Amino acid sequence: MRAATTLSVVVLASAGIGHAVVSSLDADIARVDPFKDMKNRPRAGHGMNILLVGTDERSRISARERSLYHLGGAPCHCTDTIMIVHISADREHATVVSLPRDSYAEAPEHVDQTTGQRHAAHPIRLNAAYAEGGPQLTVRTVEDMTHVKIDHYLEVDFTTFMRTVDVLGGVRICTPLPLKDPYTGLDLPAGPHTLMGGPALQYVRSRHADGDSDLGRMKRQQRFLAALVEQATSSGVLLNPMKFRDVTRAVLGSVRADEGFGTDELLDLGRAMRNFSPSSSEFTTVPIEQMAYQVKGLGSTIKWDRARADQLFRSLRDDRQLTAGRPRRPGSAPVPVDVDPRQIRVQVENGTATGGLAKRVDAALAADGFATTRQPITSDQHGVRRTVIAYDPRWDRSAQSLAAALPGSELRPVPGQGSVLRVVAGADFKAVRKVRLDAPGQAEPAVERGDEVVCSGDG
Repeated sequence: MRAATTLSVVVLASAGIGHAVVSSLDADIARVDPFKDMKNRPRAGHGMNILLVGTDERSRISARERSLYHLGGAPCHCTDTIMIVHISADREHATVVSLPRDSYAEAPEHVDQTTGQRHAAHPIRLNAAYAEGGPQLTVRTVEDMTHVKIDHYLEVDFTTFMRTVDVLGGVRICTPLPLKDPYTGLDLPAGPHTLMGGPALQYVRSRHADGDSDLGRMKRQQRFLAALVEQATSSGVLLNPMKFRDVTRAVLGSVRADEGFGTDELLDLGRAMRNFSPSSSEFTTVPIEQMAYQVKGLGSTIKWDRARADQLFRSLRDDRQLTAGRPRRPGSAPVPVDVDPRQIRVQVENGTATGGLAKRVDAALAADGFATTRQPITSDQHGVRRTVIAYDPRWDRSAQSLAAALPGSELRPVPGQGSVLRVVAGADFKAVRKVRLDAPGQAEPAVERGDEVVCSGDG
C-alpha cells in the first residue's frame, strides 16, 4: 500500500529539476543490501523490475494519530504490502502486480535475522519472509516464486505514506459503494473524496470494508496508486522545484532502497517518464487457485494458480503489456461487485416529474444484467432529488452491488421489505454504471489500466 508513495519517487525523479537536487535526495535514502550473496538468480528479462514493499512500522507516528486513525497495537515487523512494478524497457509503461501477503510460499534456507538461527527451507506466508530474513529473504522468496529477476528494492512505512499524501494536497478517489471498516475507522459514503494522509492510510489498509478481505484491499491499493500518479503528474509538482523538494523530502524520510538505486538511476528514469500518466500504467493481482489453502503449522494461506501465474510473470520477463491492443476507455471499466446482478430483483419507481425516467432507469439496469421487473411505476414520493435504494437488511450485499451501478444513490434499509429492491429514481440520475461479478478467489483477476480506475471528469 505504501508502495504508492515509493512509486511517486520514480515518477517525480528529477524531471528537469537538476542533478544537484536529486543528488541531495539520494543522500537521504537509507540503504539496504537485499541482493547480498544471492546465487542462482533468475535470468534478467527486458525492462526494470522493482520490488515495492510496505512495512507496518509506526514508531514515528504520534499518539494522536495512532488513536485517530486506529493505528494501535504492536507492529508485526512484516510486509503489509508487496508489489512488483515492471517498468518497460522504453520507459513508457508500467505494470503493477500485487502479491497477496498471505500467499503460500517456500522460504529458501536462511539465517533468522532476529534469533540468528539457521533455518532449512520451509513453508511460510509470503509476508513472514521479511520478519525472518529481512529484505534479502523477501527478494529471494519472491524471485523463487515468480522467476522474475528483481533489479531494485524499495521499502516505505506508514509515516512516509501519510506525509507524502499530505504534501501533495491529498489524493482524489471515487468509491461506487459506501465503505466502512470498524477496524481501521474508515467510513466513506459512495462518491468522490479527496483524502489526506490519515484517511488515505485508512482507505488502503482496510480489509473489512467489503466481502473481499485482502483481495478487496489490494484493489483499493491499486486504485489509490493510479490516483496518486495522476495527482503527482497533473499537479505541476514535476515543474515546481519547491514543491518537488517538499514532496521528495516527505517521501524519502523513511524510504529504504538498494545501493544500486541512486542518483543516476533516478535521473535516467525521471527523464524517461516525464509524460507518465495513469493511462501508462496497468494493475493486476497474481491469479489465485484457492483462497483458504490449509497448510500444517501455518493455517489458512492463499494458493496461487501456478499455470496462470507463470503466464503473467512470463509477460513481465518478455516486457509485454497485459492490456496491449485494448482500446482506451477512461473511466469505463466495469465496477466489480460480489453479487451477480442477475440474482438481484429490482423494482424501479419515478420519484420526479420527469416523464419516462423510471422506464429509462429500468431499461439501463436490465441492460447491465439486473433482474428488473420491467414494469416501472410512479413513486408515491415526489420531488426526489437523490436516487434512493430501499432494501431489506437481509439483502444488504445485493443493495451494495446495486449501489455500485447507481453511484451517489442513498441506501435506505427497510426491514421486512423482502427480496425485491426498490429504486426511487431522483433528479440526480445521469446513467447506470457498468458492473461485473468479481467473486473472491477467481482464477483470472482483471487487469485494469490506471485511466480506467481513477475518478472520471464528472466524479
